[in-house]
Order: sequence, then structure tokens, then C-alpha cells
Amino acid sequence: MSVPTYTLNDGLEIPAIGFGTYKLRGFEGAAAIESALANGYRLLDSAMNYDNEGAVGLAVRRSAVPREQIVVTSKLPGRFHAHDLAVAAVEESLSRTGLDYLDLMLIHWPNPRVGLYVQAWQALVECRSRGLVRSIGVSNFLPEHVEAVVAATGVTPSVNQIERHPFFPQWEHLEWDAAHGIRDEAWSPLFRGNIALEAPELAGIAAAHGKTPTQVILRWHVQTGVIPIPKAAHPQRQVENISIFDFELSGPELQIVAGLARDDRRLVLQTPIEHEEM
Repeated sequence: MSVPTYTLNDGLEIPAIGFGTYKLRGFEGAAAIESALANGYRLLDSAMNYDNEGAVGLAVRRSAVPREQIVVTSKLPGRFHAHDLAVAAVEESLSRTGLDYLDLMLIHWPNPRVGLYVQAWQALVECRSRGLVRSIGVSNFLPEHVEAVVAATGVTPSVNQIERHPFFPQWEHLEWDAAHGIRDEAWSPLFRGNIALEAPELAGIAAAHGKTPTQVILRWHVQTGVIPIPKAAHPQRQVENISIFDFELSGPELQIVAGLARDDRRLVLQTPIEHEEM
């Protein structure tokens, strides 16, 4: 499966679709991740709080895909935002994966009431300079959070991973990030798999292309410049999710998907202003 790539603002090349590993743990989880690599995925998304960095590392080490072709992502949790704790946490992530380096490390949430996310960012800048990680970014950061870390370090995040799906498209957020050279990734890009049930109009678009509603949604992400990170344990679903680069949505079809937007239709009441992820 040929997947297009983007070049991030620090030069890292990253695929236009990733593979989410949330809840894929242990040997069974590692087998599912190894299957995803065999099915063409080259971007793996994990986090310290997913408790599966070991499974991700095991899958990468066992895979026939060369290590240098795989982009391994993890995320720093809020309890380790203080500078020295953040550095040690990145080192621990490396130990758990059994890899020599991570490709992309994100701050999972800004936790603004704690107010240590700038220290966490300074630590990631240091870890990148030490070669522990190749690229550094953020997750669930609003513009004011990005501005604060850039002001402190002069380093702009390469990626911002945010909740994004047709019900909650975040157009203004995407525009701001793009204007500052930040590539957006979408967590829960399929609204946890429920969106097709609530949006029957997607079925007509899917039928016109010989695709599924899920593929239509993932294609919408790609055509709007966002990297979707779907999760699928079953190999057949993995193949379905990545098979989105052989068709294109028309302008009117994109407008139909855009019409699904709802006022603040978040999956859960977790906003970057209030949520404290520890």
C-alpha cells in the first residue's frame, strides 16, 4: 500500500495516515500492531498512559519492516511535566520500547492549571538535542499554549494531535496551526466508530466510490490536510482504513461531510482549558 507523506517543519517525513494503538496491549496487542505494519502502516501512535509502549516496541522489533521506515510516537503525561521528570520519562519510554530512539514525542495535554507544560517542552527540546527523539510536538494544545512554548524556546512543535472528526472539525484551530507550520493529527477521527450510524448521508458518498462510510471519513481527513490516527485490531479493518488513496472526494461531497459539524460535539467533556491529564 503506497501512502503519501508530509515533511514536518523539522524535516521528519511522516505518513498521511497513522495507526492508533490505544488499548492494544501485551502479546496480543503486539501481534495486532505487527499486523498493521505488514498491512502498510508506518506511523504508530502510542502514549505512556496507554500502558503499551512495550507492545509497540516489540511489534517494531519483530516486524519485517526496517526500523528506519517506521515513525514511532509516544506522549508525555501530565504527572511528568516538571523538567527533570520529563527527561526521565522520555528515557523510560525508550527503555519500555526497547528502541534506540523515538521518532515523535508529544506532550499529551497542556494541563494549564498545573502550569508546567513549558518546562515539559524545554525537556523535549533537550531530549531531541540528545538524539533520544527525532521530532517533538504537542497534543490538545490551543494557540495560547503553543505561543507560550515557542516564546520560551524558539522551537515550534512539529505536530499538534487534536480531537477531530466530521462532527467536530476544528477549522479555526487547523487554520492557526497551518499558518504556524504545524501539522495536525486527528485522534478519534471516526468518532469512536459511531459516526456512520448518525450520518446516513455518508452511505451515498461511499456507494458512489465503491467504498465504506469509514473510508469516506478518513479520506475527508486526508483531503483537508490532517493525518488521521484510526485504531483497528482486526487485519481486515486495518486494510480497509488504509485503503483510501485510490479515490478522491468531490467538492460537493466534501461539503456534505462539512455539513455534519455540530456545536462543540466533543466525544467527552475534555477541553484543553480544563482537562488535567495525569
